[in-house]
Order: sequence, then C-alpha cells, then structure tokens
Amino acid sequence: MSAAGEQVRHPVFARLYACLGSKAEDKGQAELRRELLAGLTGRVVEVGAGHGLNFQHYPEAVTEVVAVEPESHLRGLAATAAQTAPVPIRVVDGVADAIPAGDEEFDAGVACLMLCSVPDQARALAEYRRVLRPGAELRFYEHVLADTARFARVQSIGDKSGLWPRVSGGCHASRDTARAIEAAGFEIRRCRTFRFRTGLADAIATPKILGVAHRA
Repeated sequence: MSAAGEQVRHPVFARLYACLGSKAEDKGQAELRRELLAGLTGRVVEVGAGHGLNFQHYPEAVTEVVAVEPESHLRGLAATAAQTAPVPIRVVDGVADAIPAGDEEFDAGVACLMLCSVPDQARALAEYRRVLRPGAELRFYEHVLADTARFARVQSIGDKSGLWPRVSGGCHASRDTARAIEAAGFEIRRCRTFRFRTGLADAIATPKILGVAHRA
C-alpha cells in the first residue's frame, strides 16, 4: 500500500501472493482466519483484503464487509471471491492511510497480514480508529518482530537492506505491531503470540500475533 492518491502496483508479487496464499490455507492458515473473524457482527471494514481469502470465513451475523484493496490484480480476484461469500461484501479501491469511508462507520475492523506492508503504521491505524465507532473491535492477525535477539536481528537486516521489502511487495518483517496498535489508541483485550510458516519463502515472517483490540 502507498500514500493516499498513489497507485499501488505489484504485478509479479500479486500473482505470486495469490498462488502461495491459497496454498497456505491447507497448511493451517484457514483455521487462523476462522479464529480471527469468529463472532464478528454488523458492518466490517477489511483493509488490504488481498484476493479475498478471509471472505468465506465471515460469520453470518456480519451485515456487510467493505473490503479495501489497492492492488488491481488482487482486487479483481477479491471481487470474484465476494460473489460466493456467505455475507454481503463490497470490494473497493483504496489505501490504508486514506480509507474510503466516513468517520465512525463500522462496528469492527480487520487487519490481516497487511500492517507489515503499509508505509506508515501509525497513519494506517489512525485511519482504522477514525472509521470505527467508539468501542468497536479491531481484529488483527499479523507477522511481527521476533522475541529472540538473533531472529529479530535477521529480520532487521532483511528490512534495512531493502531485500525483503523488495521481493515481498513492500512487506517489513521487523515491526512491533502490537505496540503500534496500542500507541494508536486501541486497547488490546486479547492477543496470542505463536510461530507459523508455510515454507521457506516466508520463514522470516514466522512470528505471528492474533488478537482483538478495542477502540477507545
């Protein structure tokens, strides 16, 4: 994702991500998505929806999902996935630092494997806070900075060298996303940390968090 008004285009990575992301579902990621979305109700905004792998897991109590995706190839795949989803889903163009929605529109927000790639986490999370009503939930499933010094150093080198962001569509492996969520004015009510990877290609992104925060 990029700054507001800029076109996001990662044609090679988008096609690779769509292929590898779908294969990851059979290796346990589908279950993590179900956990992420369980119990949601009302109107939901999901930013960085990718090619719509979350869509089939939304519970029927959700009345509408506004799925924001800036990359054109992934957005087209998401629009196709929305047609067979169990809830109404509207796929729209947009970026995390300028969510195309009014203030306090939504009952919940979903951040799923996308806060790693936004240019400015603080700005993206401020936008989530703007469009969520007071007391709304922010559901998050993200890969994060490792809690061991050696692994964290490898992640940091990968980011600072530019190598990992360059091959992964702007992703950063060394972000402390839980701390960023709290700094943005959310209260984390539940969060578990674990390690999960689907193969060698995503080894640097093995440390994960999954949880629920509330907008103050």
